[in-house]
Amino acid sequence: MRLRRFLVLSAAFLGFAAAAHAQDAELKVGVTVGPHAQIGEVAREVAARDGLKVKLVEFSDFIQPNAALDAKELDLNIYQHKPFLDAQNQARGYHLVPVATAVVQQMGIYSRRVKSLDELPQGAKVAIPNDPTNGARALLVLQAAKLITLKPGVTVNASLFDVAENPKKLKFVEIEAAQLPHSLKDVDAAAVNSAYAIPAGLSPAKDALALESKDAPFAPVVIAAREDNKNDPRIARFIKAYQSDEVKAFVARQFPGAYSTSW
Repeated sequence: MRLRRFLVLSAAFLGFAAAAHAQDAELKVGVTVGPHAQIGEVAREVAARDGLKVKLVEFSDFIQPNAALDAKELDLNIYQHKPFLDAQNQARGYHLVPVATAVVQQMGIYSRRVKSLDELPQGAKVAIPNDPTNGARALLVLQAAKLITLKPGVTVNASLFDVAENPKKLKFVEIEAAQLPHSLKDVDAAAVNSAYAIPAGLSPAKDALALESKDAPFAPVVIAAREDNKNDPRIARFIKAYQSDEVKAFVARQFPGAYSTSW
């Protein structure tokens, strides 16, 4: 009888200890280099004051953060919009879910050769992201700027095959998203995400010849987790730290006119 009671108490203690350890375990958060890493660092400091240990893991591309999250090398990542997350889930069989919204970042059209989109010559070379989701995003920005017209009803799944009208006969060049700022020396214009524009010294507010609407489906960035860990209490604590007044003030101060907050 005593042995059974001892075993029951031991199991309860071990369960409590394991739960306590899980609560104290370091939360690994993937971010892309540049603004998301800088914003993540402020959120990490806020979380630390609440007793939550956070490790930021930086990536230089759009593919690896989701691969690492799916492989359980990360607990969260912060860098992508929901249409991209949905496309990655479908294409790669991931089970990743948005658990909160982060900052709002807009795609812009930039150029080193012209000062307005009206100055783009006939047959101008325009670079857009080579992944389908952000390629669609670029086409929607170009349509909003009245440079092209897409087929009726085409939105977040747009492709070059959906361009119905192209009055300037623009020639599109598909390039990896991270390389688009560097392509500006070789093309007449490029559609660049703010996450890559800012580290390259481009100001969305000052330099963009056209800027995506804040209400566009691609503009809000999500905080993503796995389906199997979305209810981890540490994630709720981190979201509270990320969506704090400190982070909001930092974004407004550090990235005026480039990023805004969703809370």
